[in-house]
Amino acid sequence: MIMARISKNRKAVLAKYNSEKEYSLEDASKLLKEITFTKFDASVDVDIRLGVDPKKSDQMVRGVVSLPHGLGKVVRVLVLCTPDKVQEAKDAGAEYVGLEEFVTKIEGGWTDIDVIICTPTVMAKVGKLGKVLGPRGLMPNPKSGTVTLEVGKAVKDVKAGKVDFKIDKQGLIHASVGKASFSADKIKDNAAELINMVAKLKPASSKGTYFQSISLSTTMSPGIMIDRSSIGGL
Repeated sequence: MIMARISKNRKAVLAKYNSEKEYSLEDASKLLKEITFTKFDASVDVDIRLGVDPKKSDQMVRGVVSLPHGLGKVVRVLVLCTPDKVQEAKDAGAEYVGLEEFVTKIEGGWTDIDVIICTPTVMAKVGKLGKVLGPRGLMPNPKSGTVTLEVGKAVKDVKAGKVDFKIDKQGLIHASVGKASFSADKIKDNAAELINMVAKLKPASSKGTYFQSISLSTTMSPGIMIDRSSIGGL
């Protein structure tokens, strides 16, 4: 029988990482940098399994958090608005600004953007794009601050590292909190900010253990399980 060869990188990961162990957030942030070998600057992600029933409206967990060190990437923003808001959006740094031409492009399947911000006055037109935007997580929402008259502020917030997160049908929250090139301290700070925000949003009707598990990973690394007691405030 031919045994599959284990790559040098894989051996290095196995030598440093114990999948059965829970690490402090500080140690996990350091370890993550040691077991990430991608040639590109991988995203750092946090996965949180919550002990809630997302099918119940009063146990839906959704929120927004501003990461102290940003996301480390260019966030491509589209602002859909009336002409009086166009300059404000452009001055704030939005890559795309307009209305009718972009509605038509999106109807044709174009979604080459990361965030869409719109004014309440154009929601009637944006609402018709739900079938395209919804599955991709691009639909503007007042709760996440992406439906607003203050489009300039919204663009700047998103560019600075504002993250919109929402529990999925499996009870998981998945969100990016930076890049593998970040220092371990920056990864730790950003992850802690997200986790503590999720803690603040615990539904009153939630019973039992709220945080079932927390893991930290990069795009192609294994997930490192986090010891919840290592995170202040939980």
